[in-house]
Amino acid sequence: MNFTYPKQERLKSKTTIGLLFSEGKSVSKYPLRLVYRQVEANSNEKTKIGVSVSKKYFKKAVDRNYYKRVLRETYRLNKHLLWDNMQQPYSLMFFYQTKDKLSYEEINTKTAQLFEKFIQQVNKTSDSENKAEL
Repeated sequence: MNFTYPKQERLKSKTTIGLLFSEGKSVSKYPLRLVYRQVEANSNEKTKIGVSVSKKYFKKAVDRNYYKRVLRETYRLNKHLLWDNMQQPYSLMFFYQTKDKLSYEEINTKTAQLFEKFIQQVNKTSDSENKAEL
């Protein structure tokens, strides 16, 4: 597994981010939240992910940037959980939603749990869609 976070995996498109917030679904594992939306099958896009930390909870940019770096790093180390279990590409937005200052180890374990919960939810949704087609 390639443990990198290249530019092709970074979510930067304002239209895609807007669609995520208007049409996306969400899964949470305190203090993390993942908003996701399936990308159209005919496009050549890969799965893309963005990270966000609220200015409401961390007033100083230094603190926000630290937690964004931690989120990107935990994604980079745990992305194999997503890539091994996804059949179609998704747009993902990854949020840190608390003013509690958790350690890197706690955020890393929560990230792995969040990704497992996301995979279960996606597989459950795709199974129900497949049954509906039959």
